[in-house]
Amino acid sequence: MPDAPRENGRDAENRPSPDALLQRAEREGRGRLKIFLGAAPGVGKTYEMLMSGRARQADGVDVVIGVVETHGRKETEALTDGFEIIARRQIDYRGQSLEEMDLDAILARRPALVLVDELAHTNASGSRHPKRYMDVQELLAQGIDVYSTLNIQHVESLNDVVAQITRIRVRETVPDLIIDRADDVEIIDITPDDLIKRLNDGKVYMPKTARRAIENYFSPGNLTALRELALRRTAQRVDEQLLNHMQANAISGPWAAGDRLLVCLDHGRNGASLVRYARRQADRLRAPWAVLHLDTPQDAALSEEDKDRLAANMRLAQQLGAEAVTLPGLSPSREIIAYANANNFTHIVVGRPAKPRWRQFWQTSVTHDLIRHAGHISVHVISGDQKDGEADRGVKVAQAPRPFRVKHYLQSTVFVALAIAAGVALDQTFDVRNLALVFLMAVLASAVRGGLGPGLFASLLGAVAFNFFFLEPRYTFTIRDPESVIALLFYLGVALVASNLTAAVQRQAVAARARARTTEDLYLFSKKLASTGTLDDVLWVTAFQIASMLKVRVVILLPESGTIAVKAGYPPDDTLVDADIAAARWAWEHNRPAGRAADTLPGAKRLYLPLRTGREAVGVIGLDNDRQGPLLTPEQQRLFDALADQAALAIERVQLVSDVDKARLAAETDRLRTALLTSISHDLKTPLAAIMGSADMLKDLGPQLQEETRAELLSTVIDESERLNRFIVNLLDMTRLGSGAMRPNYALHFAGDMVGTALGRAAKIASGHTVEVGIPADLPMLKVDPVLFEQVLFNLIDNAAKYAPEGTVIDIRGQRDGNAVLLSVMDEGPGMPPEDLERIFDSFYRVRKSDQVRAGTGLGLAICRGFVEAMGGTIRAHNRSDRSGAIFTIRMPVPMDVPILGDEND
Repeated sequence: MPDAPRENGRDAENRPSPDALLQRAEREGRGRLKIFLGAAPGVGKTYEMLMSGRARQADGVDVVIGVVETHGRKETEALTDGFEIIARRQIDYRGQSLEEMDLDAILARRPALVLVDELAHTNASGSRHPKRYMDVQELLAQGIDVYSTLNIQHVESLNDVVAQITRIRVRETVPDLIIDRADDVEIIDITPDDLIKRLNDGKVYMPKTARRAIENYFSPGNLTALRELALRRTAQRVDEQLLNHMQANAISGPWAAGDRLLVCLDHGRNGASLVRYARRQADRLRAPWAVLHLDTPQDAALSEEDKDRLAANMRLAQQLGAEAVTLPGLSPSREIIAYANANNFTHIVVGRPAKPRWRQFWQTSVTHDLIRHAGHISVHVISGDQKDGEADRGVKVAQAPRPFRVKHYLQSTVFVALAIAAGVALDQTFDVRNLALVFLMAVLASAVRGGLGPGLFASLLGAVAFNFFFLEPRYTFTIRDPESVIALLFYLGVALVASNLTAAVQRQAVAARARARTTEDLYLFSKKLASTGTLDDVLWVTAFQIASMLKVRVVILLPESGTIAVKAGYPPDDTLVDADIAAARWAWEHNRPAGRAADTLPGAKRLYLPLRTGREAVGVIGLDNDRQGPLLTPEQQRLFDALADQAALAIERVQLVSDVDKARLAAETDRLRTALLTSISHDLKTPLAAIMGSADMLKDLGPQLQEETRAELLSTVIDESERLNRFIVNLLDMTRLGSGAMRPNYALHFAGDMVGTALGRAAKIASGHTVEVGIPADLPMLKVDPVLFEQVLFNLIDNAAKYAPEGTVIDIRGQRDGNAVLLSVMDEGPGMPPEDLERIFDSFYRVRKSDQVRAGTGLGLAICRGFVEAMGGTIRAHNRSDRSGAIFTIRMPVPMDVPILGDEND
């Protein structure tokens, strides 16, 4: 009869959890981290962080600002008054000066609390740490408290979920470990309607940017989903803190701050019903749930059918979203209650007792013990459907090889012979009354070396030898004394029990070693899958791992164009006969095994098994080997299930990423199409209207007009026609770049000549500016397409003329830089906002400008980059350091076969 658990399952549970105490010890001497978490930009995280910092400052705490981004919001800027602000460090990055938080200055200052905005920020190249959260970790390690802000879309584990919701993948992420180790997480929450109103009021972005943000990201649906993610992630963190507090202080649960369900599974036939019931109950309660199986010594003796059923039910629970836990245990009821108390579960789901009532007189049921000793935990006893839990694979299994090894029985004979020799020596030398113990040693050694069979053989052989050599009359099989008969029987009984127990321990040890090897292989497989980034890599790793662990040949098929096709194999093999194609298609369509040794289409060469996740089937795996009959033993089938589940999740992950990228590409295509239509509707209509108006006036009033007026109208027609022609040429050039039809016609040309040609074409455009040219005569010739290069220079001059006020200087300079030539076009305009420096070369992207600047299509700079890169060069933009204005620099390599003037004197 198993031991009944003590009240509330508390025996060793009176001690605090070592893991919880270790976490507490790790935080000793470290600073405290508080994260202000929001669903989206603009909810007021920075504002709330500054308000909390002011409150701490009012309490006499030494508070400084490490970095705070106000984004021009007056209310936020006002809150920074009164704080000591640590000056930021200047970092030169690609010719421009960037500002980053000065970590060394903060460490030297050693405040009690530092405010660090935007935890997910990526530091500029040259910083000590690549990410700002690493700076925060160093501050915490030095005992400095930190307040920081974070948006939910930057949490690494939620990155894919956010991308699926918003169709925008956030590149800057923070590991979940940062949130898990935060001392406090405060959710900053406002409703989607209030946030959209803040956007429309210009309190988050500039009006034009705000309109674009509302259309693409800040939709009510997106904001509601992100808000739920933020609330759930914060609730999860609070739940973890509560659980850690209970474990660190040895508080016996449950504390019903929230519902948590625990399902107890064994090999019973109602397991699947229990799992499905728990899933429905968890959905109703909106609670997390887990499945627990206790691995007892009796499990080693389970039949393959029972093991299959248990594995299938655990797998079903994982597919339905449960956390699957397997723990060793001797007293099931005590272990279950201890685990439930330690992890704050409020509900336990178990099956109805399956033992006959007469057996419960000496062996109580786990269900009754749980009900009797669960304390404040609710116990749900479910009868379940017996048929619902049948593990019907639809595949015949191969018998696991159990070779009869004569060697072990010979070893048992040798052990008994040694026991006889030892017994004779002891009998002749010492007065040993119980020589049966010597034979028990032989029995134990045989069971350890060979298992149950050799152990039983040694027991019987030892009994015969003990009778023959040591019981009177000796050297006969006759037993004279009744006492000797009793001794022999007890010896035989003890030997049988000892051999059985020893063999059981040996089986458990072998099973534990096999389980450890399998777990290690599965862990390495999961690491390989986690490091793969493409579908081909995932498929190759999966095929190789399954082939090497199961000793079979593998092909992997995925859906393609309404059918299913071979995508990978190990060893490589993409040829399928008609029977195999039919079996693979049937397995895919019906989500059931087909082919060799299956119930359906068994004439195929391979066995085809579906790859599926909790949502759907993602592919099919085909297996075969050179043997006849069924392919996999029950143990191998369970191993295949574990491998296939991991592979299916990895395939689904890669496909989801691909779907997100396609969705983003489609959204970008729609944006470009909209921008193109907008440009065409404006930039075609405007010059056409001017041309038509001037032509109509010349037609209707030509004779009455003065010569000067007619000349002005004709000039308007010509200028607007040239403008329209430039627009059409840009569209055609962009089309050539997009289609990959750009083929430069290379020739050697002097940069100064091409600059002169471009200036001649742009004479009218640049007529209101002073153009200065400084091209050294000793510059080496460039191997370029002169037409394309002149178009690049023309577009840069046109861009400078648009953005720089009239009367300013447009400066064109050239210089040699090692094995390259640099050509720079500089203007004296307002320059470019730092956030636009990386985007100005995007198609249809235009920097915000005043109403007096002539409108453009946003294609000129994109064409410049496309042409320059097609000719093997690079182009970049930055602001002038000596005055207001922008600089566009073209870098072209010097051909190896062109002599560079002045090399002899270098």
